[in-house]
Amino acid sequence: MAKTSPKTGPEELLSRAMGAKDAVSRARLARRGLASRGALDKTTHAMLLRQLYVALFELRRFRDAREIAESAVELRVMPDVIHHDAARAAFAAGDLDAAVEHLRSAARRAPASRRSFHWWTLGSTLFHAERYEESAAALERAVRWATTDRPLYRAQLALVRIAAGVHDTDVQGAIDDLAAAPCGQGYGRFVLGHLAYAAREFRAARQYLDAFVRRTESSPAPTAIALEPELKMAKATLAKMAEH
Repeated sequence: MAKTSPKTGPEELLSRAMGAKDAVSRARLARRGLASRGALDKTTHAMLLRQLYVALFELRRFRDAREIAESAVELRVMPDVIHHDAARAAFAAGDLDAAVEHLRSAARRAPASRRSFHWWTLGSTLFHAERYEESAAALERAVRWATTDRPLYRAQLALVRIAAGVHDTDVQGAIDDLAAAPCGQGYGRFVLGHLAYAAREFRAARQYLDAFVRRTESSPAPTAIALEPELKMAKATLAKMAEH
């Protein structure tokens, strides 16, 4: 194996991988960094593995991406982030149980500032699997740990309760709180659109869901791939409204 020159050591290759413009280049640079002679410090090693994971995920090689993420977990660098990555790849590959277990591990191992995010992601994942009781339990934890994103998590909890057939849900209150919060942008448009649909406010629902679809379809590939369940649901709801 050829030695890596000082200018292309693992840290430099990591930097170049992070700035790569396409997945193939990112994967190549990350692999070069991982193949560098000599010991890699754990942080650089973990971050190179994560860049390889991102590239494989973007290339839709979900099983390979999951394997890379699971190997990175053993380094114990940013363990909650890496468990979250593994969960995302497992879910995309169709292994819901593995995704759930990784997200529970992420929530347990996360610092307080990130714990609500992992519980919310678990709740969202279980929502798409129509496991509403478990989804609501995870989202309740997300709400307890949340700060600025609490209106989003409360609104998504309301959406889950509606899907589960709970009829005492304060839909309008959830809509008003989320629409007035910064977290009502982006992903919040997906939640607002479906809450508005449940409230039979179809004009508002179309506006929210159209905005979510446009934003998601123009997002970087890893984000767009991760949001494919939401994108599919948003388009299905828009199609239902177009029929009336």
